[in-house]
Amino acid sequence: MTTVSSPLAGRAIGLAAVPDPVFSGAMVGPGTAIDPVRQPSEAVAPVDGVIVSLHPHAFVVVDEGGHGVLTHLGIDTVQLNGEGFQLLVNKGDTVARGQAVVRWDPAAVEAAGKSPICPVVALEATAEALTDVREDGDVTAGESLFLWK
Repeated sequence: MTTVSSPLAGRAIGLAAVPDPVFSGAMVGPGTAIDPVRQPSEAVAPVDGVIVSLHPHAFVVVDEGGHGVLTHLGIDTVQLNGEGFQLLVNKGDTVARGQAVVRWDPAAVEAAGKSPICPVVALEATAEALTDVREDGDVTAGESLFLWK
């Protein structure tokens, strides 16, 4: 069982509330989403593992059990071309849960006309594989979002 923790402080809102049909329809995978605190912050690794994909607006960490967890910083933020995002690790790096991966400013993302909502998705998983999924309430970075069987 893998505990997937929140990469950000904010409010859990669930995937259904994400303003993007690919995420809200769980087409990428099941999970939840965070409406982040509107201040400069660091998105942290949700699990211990290896960074297998790294972009300014999104990253994937795969744990030793092969579970890949996608953290997507905002919606349509790829259109910002990395502006306002600072990578703190490299693809291929081994990271510990809670280790800073990307520094960003959700308020600046919102000011640029993009949603700062952050999906946290279990890649190649079924909804049945996840339990204790947080879909409401305040969360701190590092707090459990869901368990992956």
